[in-house]
Amino acid sequence: MAVLAYSLGKRDINQYFSIKNAKLLSLVAVVLLLVLHTASRCYGGGDSCDWLLSSGRFLGENAWQPYGCMMHKYRSTEATTCLSEKRVAFVGDSRIRQLFYSFIKIIDPEQREDGIKHENIPFEDQTSLVNVDFLWYPEANNSMKERLTAWTEDPSTRPDVVVIGAATWSIKLHHGSSETLQQYRVNLTSISSPLETLALDGDVYWVLQDPVKEQALSDSRRMITNQQIDQYNEAAAGALNSSGRNGRVKLLAASRQAAALTIAQSADGLHLPEATRNVGAMVLMNAVCNKFLRPIDGSCCQPAAAPNLLQKLCAGMFLASGLAFLALHALGYSRHHKARLGPADVESGEEKKPDLGLAASGTTLALRAVCKMGVIMAYFYACDRADVFMKEQKFYTHSTFFIPLVYIFVLGVFYNENSKETKLLNREQTDEWKGWMQLVILIYHISGASAFIPVYMHVRVLVAAYLFQTGYGHFSFFWLKGDFGLYRLCQVLFRLNFLVLVLCVVMDRSYQFYYFVPLVSFWFVIIYSTLAVWPQILQKKANGSGMWYLGVLLKLLGLLLFICFFAYSQGFFESVFCVWPVSRLFELNGSVHEWWFRWKLDRFAVIHGMLFAFVYLVLQKCQVLSEGRGDALFSPRLSNLLLLLSVGAFIIYSVWASSCKNKTECNELHPYISVVQILAFILIRNIPGYARSIYSSFFAWFGKISLELFICQYHIWLAADTKGILVLLPGSPSFNIIISTFIFVCVAHEISLITNDLAQVVIPKDGASLLRRLGALGLGGLALLWATRGRLPSLGP
Repeated sequence: MAVLAYSLGKRDINQYFSIKNAKLLSLVAVVLLLVLHTASRCYGGGDSCDWLLSSGRFLGENAWQPYGCMMHKYRSTEATTCLSEKRVAFVGDSRIRQLFYSFIKIIDPEQREDGIKHENIPFEDQTSLVNVDFLWYPEANNSMKERLTAWTEDPSTRPDVVVIGAATWSIKLHHGSSETLQQYRVNLTSISSPLETLALDGDVYWVLQDPVKEQALSDSRRMITNQQIDQYNEAAAGALNSSGRNGRVKLLAASRQAAALTIAQSADGLHLPEATRNVGAMVLMNAVCNKFLRPIDGSCCQPAAAPNLLQKLCAGMFLASGLAFLALHALGYSRHHKARLGPADVESGEEKKPDLGLAASGTTLALRAVCKMGVIMAYFYACDRADVFMKEQKFYTHSTFFIPLVYIFVLGVFYNENSKETKLLNREQTDEWKGWMQLVILIYHISGASAFIPVYMHVRVLVAAYLFQTGYGHFSFFWLKGDFGLYRLCQVLFRLNFLVLVLCVVMDRSYQFYYFVPLVSFWFVIIYSTLAVWPQILQKKANGSGMWYLGVLLKLLGLLLFICFFAYSQGFFESVFCVWPVSRLFELNGSVHEWWFRWKLDRFAVIHGMLFAFVYLVLQKCQVLSEGRGDALFSPRLSNLLLLLSVGAFIIYSVWASSCKNKTECNELHPYISVVQILAFILIRNIPGYARSIYSSFFAWFGKISLELFICQYHIWLAADTKGILVLLPGSPSFNIIISTFIFVCVAHEISLITNDLAQVVIPKDGASLLRRLGALGLGGLALLWATRGRLPSLGP
């Protein structure tokens, strides 16, 4: 009965919720969200500077998240670069002095709080000529006004940034009388005029008063109550935001919000814990510096960059394609179109054949695909380049990683089906493998789990496993089919690189930024070259003479020597990949160091996959393996022994990963030991006959679009080029993840279909036509690289 209910439940879900319906829902959701966010920014106060200064929340003990934008954590070098040859003035009482010390500690982390209380405190960084002064003015009175007026009259002494605030001394000295509050309001109204003048040429921030811990205050401060603090803050906001002043003086309220959550930790009830005042200092640094340094993970106070020439040309090309398609559609050329092909698997070499029935012309098919790609790229741009949607920082907790992990594995178990074949690493199983690995990697990225070394090391094995599959799949294809034609080569490279090349232009990023695609493309070319070079050894040829098997092993040995030579000769490696035009593909921020790191980290994974494929196919040919449905792969005794060793390998690796002290040390061992985990998984998954007979259709579905999922996450699931999280529904993190994930998966699936459609049109099977297109593409690519040789996309500090 339970089995019947389980089967009916899956059937009902599949009947009423198809991928086509899902895409329509996602399109409606995107349109609604675009309208809502645009209206909110236009009419509801969409300035990220206001968000930064006014509100936020703690993600953890000390991690502050401003509302709707990302706050960059400034380092000393960045702070001095931003504030070089500038003057910053902190004006106020002891609370402003605390903020002053936290601010200068960003510039100089070794700075000590040894200034004399109730006096002015200067600070100067001799190297960068940064001047930051604290001026003791505990009350908003005529003395403070005279200081501000003097700055307005003498531009040579005028600070570039003024941080000012005072109230508690007025409450304390006058015992919180109502007359003092009224006088405070009058004084601030008077002071607001010079503040507005200073704000014309600089930044002026009035710091609203933080709450106090009333029960911890000394007798001399008992009259300072939170009710009084609120009244004085209302007076300040009213005086400084009065009509006609355009809000040039900004109110810093975020630190007050942070203090409300941590004031209980205050030792004297008045002054904030150091971590809380550090929040205020970092908010100020972001407000002042983000517009100059433009850090990629600091979206607060940072307007969107104007599109460059290439982006404008790309938008024009998409628009022209749309108009051309509409014209052809109006003339009736697109009445019949070919059936959509499912995503092709570029790792296994299996490609779906086009329908030989009624088909649209190649031009119409290409134009329709380009139009859809243009709409999708507009969404990419809106998510991660335009000021439309919000962004937030990542923050890792064990629950944010492991709870979603449990959810997806429950779904994976729920959706299982019988395999069409029971061979080791059959098509369904490799799709399933890529699918669950990709989902784990996605959860790893959005949860910020790279901060937790044991999880980081396990995910590194998953990346190595994907490269292992690259070696396994392509070796198997070439060994069995022997198709070394140019068409096959171009098809695979097009499917791997199409989306990334479009994103390089649309998102203004270098090719190496999407590091995994260059990595997989490089290794495919290496595999192709290794096996295509004379003598080409295929299974059919090897069956005639055992000597050909030795020839394959010699080729693999040569590849291993090639890898080792490059791995232990960093200088030679960099000299090869620093040569133009190759350097334009593999440089990131003007250096190939990132490419070197990524290549070296999993340098043996591909050859491990090739060797495993060779051994497996030889054993299969010799009929050593039992691959029948329900049969164990080996004899019972050997099967049990290998299963025991595999489980032991998993446990030992997990213990070792948990004991890692830092990533650098563990990464040194990773290339040599990751294959043990991969082989252990393959044996556990394939030795029992019942395990080979079923697979998770849920994971396999995601496995078919794993490459698109990996690339698309950069901009439409994560944000700020993977540094943050895209926020479509502010104020509701759980619903936001659900909606953004739904749209993200639908987009990735559609891109896989678009890529497949364009591959059929762009890569012709006719050799002469293909060569002509490759020649034109090569010349165009070289011209583009030459035209942009002096400009590298910046990824921020």
